[in-house]
Amino acid sequence: MRELKALFYLAPALLVLGVFTVYPIVASFLLSLYADYDYFHDVVYRYGLDNYVYLYHDPDFRLALRNTLIFVMGVVPTSLFLSLGIALLLEKPLGLSGLFRTIYFIPTVTSTVAVAVVWRWIYHTDYGLLNYFLSLFHLDPIPWLTRPRWALPALILFAVWKSLGYNILLFLAGLSQIPKAYHDAARIDGASSFQRLRRITWPLLSPTTFFVAVVGFIGAFKVFDEVYALFGGQPGPVNSALTLVYYIYGKFFREQDYAVASAAAYVLFAITLVFTLGQFWLARKRVHYLGG
Repeated sequence: MRELKALFYLAPALLVLGVFTVYPIVASFLLSLYADYDYFHDVVYRYGLDNYVYLYHDPDFRLALRNTLIFVMGVVPTSLFLSLGIALLLEKPLGLSGLFRTIYFIPTVTSTVAVAVVWRWIYHTDYGLLNYFLSLFHLDPIPWLTRPRWALPALILFAVWKSLGYNILLFLAGLSQIPKAYHDAARIDGASSFQRLRRITWPLLSPTTFFVAVVGFIGAFKVFDEVYALFGGQPGPVNSALTLVYYIYGKFFREQDYAVASAAAYVLFAITLVFTLGQFWLARKRVHYLGG
C-alpha cells in the first residue's frame, strides 16, 4: 500500500520525464538507425548503420570532432588551474575579496549573446581592445574572428573567461570545508606555503577538483552558444570553429537531415560518456575525502 501511495505521488514527475526525456532519447536513437525512410508517409523501409558510416566518411564531421577535442583540451585544464589559483587568492582575508568574487562571477550569470557582443568588439582587428594592448608591445594586430588560424584560439579564450566565475565559486566552497587546524599544525611544524598547498590543500580539494573537471568536460563537449554568438551565426571562417553540437544543429535545422543529426548526437554522447567514465575510474585512486 505504501509503495502504491509513493508511486501515486511520483506519477506526475515520472510522466513528465517519460514524455520529455525518455521518449525523445529512444525516438532519436531509432531515428539514427533509419537507413531508408519515407518522410512524407512516415514509413521506415530499412534500419541500419548507414548514418554512422556516413559520419565516418564525412570530412565536416571529422573537422567538428577535431575542433571539439582541441576546444575541450584547451578550455577545461586552463579554466581549472586559473580558477583554482584565483580561488586561493580570494580565500585570503583581503578587504576587497567580496568585490572581486562578485566581479568574477558576473560573466557566469550574464547572457552568452550579450557577452559575445562585447568580445566581438574586443577581438575587432582595427578597433579591438585586445589588439590595442598588443600594439603597446609593437605587435601586429591579429584578425581573431576573420582568419581560420585564430578562430579556435579566440573561442577558447572566450570560453575560459566565461567559465571562470562558476569554477571559482566551487573551489571557494571546497576550500572553506578544509579545517584550518590542518594548516595551523603544518605551519607550526615549519611547512612552507607550497608544501601546505601540495600536502594539504590539493589532496583535500580533490573531490571539488573532480566535480569541476567532470562538469567542465561535459559542458565543453556541448559548446554551441559561444560559437553561434561569437561568429554571428556561423561556425567561424571556413568552418574553422565548427564543433560537434554545431554540426548537429546544421544537419538538423539547416539541412533537415534528421537521421544523420541523430547519429552525430549519439556519437557525441558516446564520446562524452567515455571521458566521464574515464574520470570516474581515475578518481578512485586520486580523490581523497575527509573522514575516509
